[in-house]
Amino acid sequence: MDSKKNSGTADTGNNSNAPVLYGLPNCDSTQDAMKWFKKKGIEATLHNYKTAGITAGQLKKWAAVLSWEKLLNKRSTTWRGLSKEQQESVVNETTAIELMLENYSLIKRPVIESGKELLVGFDEKTLSNIFK
Repeated sequence: MDSKKNSGTADTGNNSNAPVLYGLPNCDSTQDAMKWFKKKGIEATLHNYKTAGITAGQLKKWAAVLSWEKLLNKRSTTWRGLSKEQQESVVNETTAIELMLENYSLIKRPVIESGKELLVGFDEKTLSNIFK
């Protein structure tokens, strides 16, 4: 995987080609991705972190493909609201995952799984290349 890209290929555990979007329903990027799939006639499922949660194991799988740095949303309001000590405590995958499990809003959205594809963030061009 190209380290500059927000996508990769791995055994995501989603054996279906139907996309699963992990995110928050009020998130603009998640909403944009859901609208994009609907417009293309592709049935996608939303996994809402707030109601369905996420496991450390799932975050570890994603981090192995994408890197924890790509999963941790340091541009979020939640990140900016953390103390300097909390922010500086994130030094590796383990500490990042612990913090993401405490604050789902720190996980970049959406994370999209479809078959062996794994993407983070909403990018029309990337989605168009994968879902033709």
